[in-house]
Amino acid sequence: MLTFTQPAQDKITEMLNAKGQDSYAVRIRVAGRDVDSFVYDFRSVESSTRREDDLVVDLGSFQAFVDPESAPLLDGASIDFGGLGGGGFKIDNPNPVWTDDTSREVAEVIANRINPAVASHGGRITLVDVKDNVAYIRMQGGCQGCGMAAVTLHAGIEKEIRKAIPAITSVIDVTRHEEGNSPYYAQGEAGQSAVKGD
Repeated sequence: MLTFTQPAQDKITEMLNAKGQDSYAVRIRVAGRDVDSFVYDFRSVESSTRREDDLVVDLGSFQAFVDPESAPLLDGASIDFGGLGGGGFKIDNPNPVWTDDTSREVAEVIANRINPAVASHGGRITLVDVKDNVAYIRMQGGCQGCGMAAVTLHAGIEKEIRKAIPAITSVIDVTRHEEGNSPYYAQGEAGQSAVKGD
């Protein structure tokens, strides 16, 4: 079960009330994984966005929603708030980031070979999971919604991962590209030679 310390509960309640979101909930999910840590998405959401299969943690002044894919990865985790000087919200998660060597190797390739290259475009790639020799990735920043995302995936990311780790048979992008708000190339701009901002 995911728990929230009292300071975390107090801060979340304060933030929701300050924004006039007293009828809102918070949603936390594991968006992906780096080599040694989970990547979290933690935000306020309307209570009406609750899904039928969400795990719901009722904390009295607000509810927390956790999707079924993230729930096992957050089991036993605790969310604390240490103040702005103390780093803000912190998640203490006892679960292992990876349970097999192949997944960790893919995460290392992304961290050391792929992300330095896409960082120049304001992008970032996060490994979501590896199942049955298929790597599932999420594109963020300038890569989310980019008109060149498919090319980046197949000619860059997949090629680099499969070259380094032959056991991986394919790489699948699970990004919601329609939610991207700062793509490096806008949709339809991919064939142009000018770089965005030039």
